[in-house]
Amino acid sequence: MNMVHAVVLGALQGFSEVLPISSSAHLILIPWFLKWPESGLTFDVALHLGTLIALAAYFRRDIIQLVLGAVDALATRSLDSSAKRLPFLILAATVPAGIVGKLFEQTVEDVFRESPLLIAIFLIVFGIILGLADHWGRKRYGLGDVKTGNALSIGLFQCLALLPGVSRSGITITAGLMLGFTRESAARFSFLLSLPIVAGAALLKTLHVAKHGIPAGEGLPMLVGIGVSAVTGYISVAFLLRMVHKKSLALFVWYRLLAGGAVISLIMAQ
Repeated sequence: MNMVHAVVLGALQGFSEVLPISSSAHLILIPWFLKWPESGLTFDVALHLGTLIALAAYFRRDIIQLVLGAVDALATRSLDSSAKRLPFLILAATVPAGIVGKLFEQTVEDVFRESPLLIAIFLIVFGIILGLADHWGRKRYGLGDVKTGNALSIGLFQCLALLPGVSRSGITITAGLMLGFTRESAARFSFLLSLPIVAGAALLKTLHVAKHGIPAGEGLPMLVGIGVSAVTGYISVAFLLRMVHKKSLALFVWYRLLAGGAVISLIMAQ
């Protein structure tokens, strides 16, 4: 892993993990197109840590409120307000994706890492679904309206994010819009829901690296990858949440269609 690869992949992770365009697709397709070697587990850890830093920094006030809400709920033994319910709804919605990821992550990665065509198809198909949900969604509910059924439904949709090209943020925002939430509420719940998933993935991969050590020469690129991923991730969160106040998600739909179409064209031209 050289410094150029570290910067490019770190930026790809930061932008595409947060925006509804699929980080896994970009981290597979760009190296495939450029004929770069596998980045390896150490750099995978760096990318996840960078994303976690970005999300934790941007949503630091939300995290504090979630912790306070959980403590208050436990102290009073009641869930009589949305502030008390939300932390537990997020945890409950995380469970399906955690189980599916643990069972099938390696299998899915082995299959799709060698299939750019399927990834391109998923970019297009789930981009269209995102566009339809954005267009037809009722957009009447806020974050305080999240109920158990809503949270679990979004959590089940999140399981699809295991497939490269689907996008974790994309599919959870799509689910939120289908359930009638506003763009901002769907996006914010999506990001809060990602915190346990990203933190868990970063922790597991960090423990693995700690056990086996960082390969020689990868320490500095790893730090650069963390930094670039964190900065671009923070910018992406701020950009998306500001954008959904006034505009539709059409920009990301069109991007997915064009990117998927470009990959299919490259495959057919070979």
